[in-house]
Amino acid sequence: MKKYGLVGFPLSHSFSKKYFTEKFGELGLSQTHQYELFEMEDIKELKSLISKNEDLVGLNVTIPHKVDVMQFLTEVDPAAKRIGAVNVIKVAENKKLIGYNSDYFGFRKSLEEFLGNAKGIKALVMGNGGAAKAVCVALEDMEIPFELVSRRASEHTINYRKANELLAEYKLVINCTPLGTYPNVASFPDLDYETFTSNHFCFDLVYNPSETQFLQKAKANGAKTKNGYDMLVYQAEKSWEIWGE
Repeated sequence: MKKYGLVGFPLSHSFSKKYFTEKFGELGLSQTHQYELFEMEDIKELKSLISKNEDLVGLNVTIPHKVDVMQFLTEVDPAAKRIGAVNVIKVAENKKLIGYNSDYFGFRKSLEEFLGNAKGIKALVMGNGGAAKAVCVALEDMEIPFELVSRRASEHTINYRKANELLAEYKLVINCTPLGTYPNVASFPDLDYETFTSNHFCFDLVYNPSETQFLQKAKANGAKTKNGYDMLVYQAEKSWEIWGE
């Protein structure tokens, strides 16, 4: 049995097990391939997980371990190193762990579909975790100027007060925070939603629920909206490709 899995904490919101289990069924691999959830509060437990599971060949990594996991890997793909986050691990011969980033691919493809022919757009990126790192590198490569938004301003981030001042000029707003994720569906980023117009594009990496408070409030003011489901599917397919199946 070839075993795959997801490492993170908590994992109650995850779609990965259902997605890959259905995929294995469609490919006729249900008897030989298995996908499990490995809830892990401390990423130091990764070493034990690998040693205890001889048939483990591939892992996905989610919140909050996409950055910290890198120190436990044998090798990190140059693209993932540039991003500074890993969300796919290939378990190679002799338990060699190689880290990759498929969030970049999933986000970029999904965003390009969402924006269509929109030109000259600037972005506000909310959040500073592993997913936000992939988003920022994708925006750089797409030549979309952006500001990183956090609760506290720093050398590299602006706060929400400043972000609200920029909303009229920055028409792409991307939520990379967990705000609004099930079961905490009532939370949302602290933005002036009445500033949104039909010229705004609001992208939420959250996919459960399918329409967060952030997207609902943006849509109510005319903004175009997209959740993280397509990004998730694209990055999952990229993971499958990386694992070499």
